[in-house]
Amino acid sequence: MNTKALTEAISALEYPGLSRTIGDLKLISSVKVTDGNANIELLTVSDDSYLTVKTAIEAAFSHELKSLNITKKAQVSKDTNYGTTATPNNRAPYAANVIAITSGKGGVGKSTVSVNLAIALAQLGYKVGLLDADVYGPNVPRLTNTDLEKITWNDDNKIVPSENYGIKIMSVALTTPTSDTPLVWRSSVAVSALIQFLEDVEWGELDFMVIDMPPGTGDIQLTMAQELPITAGVIVTTPQLVASDDVSRAIRMFQDIHVPMAGLVENMSYFIAPDTKNRYDIFGTGGGERLCERYNLKLLGQIPIDMDIREGSDNGEPPVALGNETQKKYYQDIVQKMLGEIEFKI
Repeated sequence: MNTKALTEAISALEYPGLSRTIGDLKLISSVKVTDGNANIELLTVSDDSYLTVKTAIEAAFSHELKSLNITKKAQVSKDTNYGTTATPNNRAPYAANVIAITSGKGGVGKSTVSVNLAIALAQLGYKVGLLDADVYGPNVPRLTNTDLEKITWNDDNKIVPSENYGIKIMSVALTTPTSDTPLVWRSSVAVSALIQFLEDVEWGELDFMVIDMPPGTGDIQLTMAQELPITAGVIVTTPQLVASDDVSRAIRMFQDIHVPMAGLVENMSYFIAPDTKNRYDIFGTGGGERLCERYNLKLLGQIPIDMDIREGSDNGEPPVALGNETQKKYYQDIVQKMLGEIEFKI
């Protein structure tokens, strides 16, 4: 069996437990056969995935070759000299502006807002990258209809980001074998992965890097503030009092580490009944306005509960791109207010 034949055979081999092949998942870095001895380098991200693929290849081809040497592609050792919030590093010098979108609480629609604001910026002609930093609950691929894609490397050994709706996209969800693969990572591993996404992805020159932060005020938020000069923070909340309590902590964190605040978005603000056109304040009212008054923030916009927005988001069809004019305007107006609130490099 020569190099070409082995490469094609491994590519056609199904990943154990999946209905996709090793070739589909882009897990092969290189294959070389010399005198019946094969050297195979894999692009698997985790040790578990590496062992799974290695075992499958050995079972399928060991009897056809004199020897099989299967290795995992070595990762370049990363700079571990972390910055501080007072003097942050700049691990994304290719991005003129960095916008961190956070909530303090999960379930308020932060990822939906992040995706639509990134696309709205691209609609204005800016070059935009979207980094899904919500490592344990990465939703950006589904929201951008890139959830079936897997990462690939270019000739410069850089990760190629996914692209859709005019933006470049990177998420840890693009590295896992299946969409429901849990990432049982300590925070240090999650932080290292995000730094790799900043430094080892072929983002190109960007006007805006939008970061979809995880909920809370932990390691990832702190590390992003230490490793990037964040141009602006955007807070997402719902009117509910419980959400406001958690969001208050996120606002205080950003203020304490001196991240400039562009303002606050109140998501799921109200509901207009499609039949009667009556308004219902399902999660209460005035929560976003009270937070803005308390912390001296700009209320960038109020987005209602809209079944079409929910359905489109679930289908990877962002409303700012494929919704009606009213739905598009929610996010486009927020971007215009945000651009007027902070002095961006544009």
